[in-house]
Amino acid sequence: MMKDIELKALEEKHPLLKAVEAAQDVVWVNPNKRPFAEAAKDQVLTSEDIKDAEERLKRFAPFLMACFPETKATGGIIESPLTPIPKMQKHMEEKYNAEIPGRLVLKQDNALAIAGSVKARGGIYEVLKHTEELALEHGLLKPGDSYEKLASPECRKFFSDYTVQVGSTGNLGMSIGIMSAAIGYRAVVHMSADARQWKKDKLRSHGVTVKEYEADYGEAVKEGRALSDADPKSYFVDDENSQNLFLGYAVAASRLEGQLQKQDIKVDADHPMFVYIPCGVGGAPGGIAFGLKQKYGDNVHCFFIEPVQAPAMLLGMMTGLQHDISATDVGLTGLTEADGLAVSRPSGFVGKVMEPHLSGEFTLQDDALYGYMKDLLDTEGVFLEPSACAMFTGPQHLLSADETAAYIKENGLTDKMKDSVQLVWATGGSLVPDSVRESYVKKAESLE
Repeated sequence: MMKDIELKALEEKHPLLKAVEAAQDVVWVNPNKRPFAEAAKDQVLTSEDIKDAEERLKRFAPFLMACFPETKATGGIIESPLTPIPKMQKHMEEKYNAEIPGRLVLKQDNALAIAGSVKARGGIYEVLKHTEELALEHGLLKPGDSYEKLASPECRKFFSDYTVQVGSTGNLGMSIGIMSAAIGYRAVVHMSADARQWKKDKLRSHGVTVKEYEADYGEAVKEGRALSDADPKSYFVDDENSQNLFLGYAVAASRLEGQLQKQDIKVDADHPMFVYIPCGVGGAPGGIAFGLKQKYGDNVHCFFIEPVQAPAMLLGMMTGLQHDISATDVGLTGLTEADGLAVSRPSGFVGKVMEPHLSGEFTLQDDALYGYMKDLLDTEGVFLEPSACAMFTGPQHLLSADETAAYIKENGLTDKMKDSVQLVWATGGSLVPDSVRESYVKKAESLE
């Protein structure tokens, strides 16, 4: 816990903090957001960095098709569908007495190949980048080679001398572990107490070593990093500070642009896009939002969604303390049914990058996750894991919350909302076992 005197000073400076401490649903609009042209001048990363990541993923496409036949249909590119969900929009308006402007669409990262979650973007990209560097350094690849050769027994034998490790609450570990094992690495995933058992079982079925911790995500990361640092042939994927992870997520923006165009969905000054992304430590939502800002500038408005007991990024950005404050410092537990979001302390790197770009944050109670999950399943036949469903609180409250209503007015968007795009970013769900899925549905029914 933070000292009383320090906490009192923060509460006086940030009145919303008391509601956060009381685990209430809150809406926060970022006072440090700046016009994109101004914010872009101070960026550490640029659109060129994102383009470099995109080209690297294209080089690995033949390898991915060789190792994961399910990627052949997309030419070795791991991408998810963009799906209009008008029935869900109508249902939410009726059930929650909500006004959802424009068109509600679902970005289905729950359906991403290999890892079944948004973490298939950044996690897989970082493992592939590390692999490329090792392969070029040791002569396994020469410029111009097809990367399919990395799937050969000889290459797998080479990579088996190396280890890849990561700390995770679940989905990042899935993407890192499955891809690392497929390449031939010894893969070790350090999992916090919040991680679901089925995710541990899935990893072990791929030959991944899973180390379990009774403590939270932060402790799993700390222990994993220490063990990796002690082994010169081990590579640690740092979800809190990795620019590689961040850029892997950012590639999503250019892919989305093509999908929007194919569906004749405009995003411009007269057709603003609001994007809602569940947030844990911040890497995935931060990378995606950063990529979207490079592509659409002031015409896209990005909001993160967090559980009331683990609003890590909200605390970091609202107070300006970034990584130096945690949910437990203000009396919250950091525990939540949304296992992928069960993070007490945010990424300081992501918080600083997003400081001039993020529009704001919403928080919600755990029970709401199950309600939204069942709503989507009943109306559109799409199953998401509970943590992914956090995003729906954004469009539900966008117009009704005083804070976001003021944001819309101040940004001159009032007359444009009828032509807006409300994009909810689904973060996981397709790999959830049937038995677990059924237990989630039963829980949702018991809460009705």
